[in-house]
Amino acid sequence: MPAWGGALSDAQIAAVLNYLLTGLDPAQVPPRGFHPYTAEEIAALGEAELSGRDVHALRRGLVGFGEATPGFAETAGGAPDEASVLPRQAAFPTPAYVALQNSGLVTSLPSGTAWPGVPGAHYNALSPDGTQLLVSGFKTGDVYVMDARSGELTATLSIGAVAQGVKIAPDGRHGLAVAPGQGIVAVIDLGAGELVKKVPVGEEPHNAVFTADGSRAYVTLQGGGAIAVIDMARLEKVDEIPTPGLDTPHNLDLSEDGQRLWIRDFLGRVGVLDLKRRALVETFAVGNGHGGIDVVPGGRYVATGAIADSTVTVIDAQRMEVVAEVEVGSGPHGVRASRDGRYLYVSITADDTLAVIDTETLEVVQQVPAGGAFPFWIAVPGNP
Repeated sequence: MPAWGGALSDAQIAAVLNYLLTGLDPAQVPPRGFHPYTAEEIAALGEAELSGRDVHALRRGLVGFGEATPGFAETAGGAPDEASVLPRQAAFPTPAYVALQNSGLVTSLPSGTAWPGVPGAHYNALSPDGTQLLVSGFKTGDVYVMDARSGELTATLSIGAVAQGVKIAPDGRHGLAVAPGQGIVAVIDLGAGELVKKVPVGEEPHNAVFTADGSRAYVTLQGGGAIAVIDMARLEKVDEIPTPGLDTPHNLDLSEDGQRLWIRDFLGRVGVLDLKRRALVETFAVGNGHGGIDVVPGGRYVATGAIADSTVTVIDAQRMEVVAEVEVGSGPHGVRASRDGRYLYVSITADDTLAVIDTETLEVVQQVPAGGAFPFWIAVPGNP
């Protein structure tokens, strides 16, 4: 299964392609001679093994922007200027762990240490004490627990369907793995290495984030245009908050005060959900396609990638405005900042690199080989 499946169902992908090509809703009669895409055709295409650049090009086609963007060397005039290049070790005050989907590896940067054993390594999350990684495998129905110091696999858990986002609770006890096809969030006991419960949450959940105290988890419902709320004491869904105007909530992060969810959708927008008011208070046009999103520690900036584009969008969270579009290369997806908020790490899926942005200058100061193919997600100590 390639990287562009799973996020939408085959029927949804077919419907979007047909709409983009004709401008007609599914109930309307298509133009004479036009053969609408079907879910079966999308499923057949889904058996192909696609590179990061293939996925980048397909995502651009999905949102109607044609050919793939050039890599960092073309968009930014080559490597960062010598004067702005930061020594690699200085750019990583702590390790960054990168899930390499097409290589089935997790790498630790800047050392470049590569750990195998996770087919289709997709999303990853790091425990608060920095000792465990939780990784979803895009080519299996399994979720993997890995020792973050040695790379040893300590548990392999079958949840019955491909998982997307994973997250570890602030106390390190439980992990979550989100399975869109089942409409559930799998709760994992990390100490015992066991599946505890599958919590039904709604249509096509995609990713999750915990509150600071771990009492609740918020889950995007990409197929339902809403956010599900899980009570972690009861391990039950207790609420659902609609996101009208943001129909495909994809990834998300929580403001440091716990009052707002920053939500990245599938097709190039970010929404700000006020949890007390239960309303979207702002939306932003960002890069094309979907991507990760991070509330940078310190709370000043929010950053998001764009797998069908070549930029990272930086939003000033206080002024509520876009302050930068940073050219990083083709297909930026995962974004995570260092614990102190100084450096922003971006996985460049089509270029197989990790870009490092200095948040003081909002410029790229390093381009680091990711150590394998299709770097998808990033986990960083101190910034879950």
